[in-house]
Order: sequence, then C-alpha cells, then structure tokens
Amino acid sequence: MSFGERRLPIRLADNAVARAFATQLPLTLDMPDLNGNEKHAKLPKALPQAATKPGTIHTGDLMLWGTDTLVVFYVTFESPYSYTRLGVIEDSDSLDQTLGKGTAKLTFSRD
Repeated sequence: MSFGERRLPIRLADNAVARAFATQLPLTLDMPDLNGNEKHAKLPKALPQAATKPGTIHTGDLMLWGTDTLVVFYVTFESPYSYTRLGVIEDSDSLDQTLGKGTAKLTFSRD
C-alpha cells in the first residue's frame, strides 16, 4: 500500500477473499475517514465474504465490510461489527499520523 511517498507493506491473509482482492490490484482509492479510526472505500467489484466478529480491531488491520467496502483501520478499538479479514499492514506504527484526518488517496498494488 502506498500513501504519497510512503510504502507500507501488507501481509495478505491466507483466504479466498484476500486472493480475490489481489486480483483487483492495482487500485487507487480515495478513502474518507470514518469515526476517527478508519479509512474506507467501495471496491470496483464485490468480493466473496467470510465475515466474523473480531471483537478487537487492531491498528493496521485491512478488512472487508459487507462485500464491497475496503477498510483500513489506524486505531485499535473494540467493535461489535462483522468483517472479513484481508490482511494486516506490517509497519503500522504511527499509521494514524501517517494517514491523517480527512480523505487519503491510497494505492494498493502487488509490488
């Protein structure tokens, strides 16, 4: 994942949904902020889902909400919502400061 000049490696989950997500790459998405803890955007094509309630969302979690909303979490918190795990940003230290408030233009690619 890239944001401006910063590259943040993502380790994709070992599941069919993450593999389906990878087939949509590269993607550049304008991701608005929501609730002061996440960036989100609608994907161009829906993905299969295998949603569970993770309980605790961790900084750096990359999740799918529903079948077509990609979510990048930049704060750790408790959540009652169901998500499908896509992966985790490996270098998520200061992710909240890196992404900032408002909309972030994020690029997801295989390289």
